[in-house]
Order: sequence, then C-alpha cells, then structure tokens
Amino acid sequence: MSMTTLSLIMVFDAQCLLCNGWVKFLLRHDQRGVFRFAAIQGRTGQALLQQAGLQVEGLQTLLLVDGPTRWQHTAAILRILHHLGWPWRAAWRGWLVPAVLRDALYCCVARHRYRIFGRTETCWSYRTM
Repeated sequence: MSMTTLSLIMVFDAQCLLCNGWVKFLLRHDQRGVFRFAAIQGRTGQALLQQAGLQVEGLQTLLLVDGPTRWQHTAAILRILHHLGWPWRAAWRGWLVPAVLRDALYCCVARHRYRIFGRTETCWSYRTM
C-alpha cells in the first residue's frame, strides 16, 4: 500500500464476538483495503485509546482513527460504512437520526455485548497494527 492510500484504523475489543464479527464483515467488504485493525488488548490499540482520552477498562465504543480525527459510537460505524462504498454507503441516512438516539441504542448493546453475543479469550490475526 502506498503512503498516499487512505488508511483508517479501527480500535476494537478483540474479546467481543460481536466486534470480531464486525471485523470479519469489514475484511470481506473492504475492497480497497483501507482499514487496519488494532485490538484494545494490544499495545497499539491501547496507545490509540490513550491518545483519544479513552481507557480500556469499561470501554463501550469502538474507535475509528482517521489521521488526527477520532470517531466513536455510531459516528464511527457510519463513517466506516461510507468508506466501504455502495451499497453500504447508503447507511449515511443514519445521520438523519439524532446522535443522542443512535448512540443510546449503541451504548445499550455495547454495555451488554458479552452477555448477548459472547466473548472469547483468544483472538485471531487480522490486518492489524
């Protein structure tokens, strides 16, 4: 990948089966190879969280790092889908829903993600940082 190619870093919980499923989805649909992944359990992920003012303990969001810009919650998801291109880009209609409502639902799912979707103690290798 050349230095001029867009590269976005998604920081995610590698123990969360929902998060792992989301990463697998992105790997399947990232035709341009713009996404990189950093687990919150790893050094790079923890450093990126710290730069964004977030802590691993009790974290209930994924973090999308786009150069100096950081995105969280549904804003991160909508930006990720936008970068996948069509038909996923159509999810931008989600911006019409006020962030307070979108993020309330996101935080509810994030808070209960282990109970609903499960967790793993091992993680497999992605296109990681």
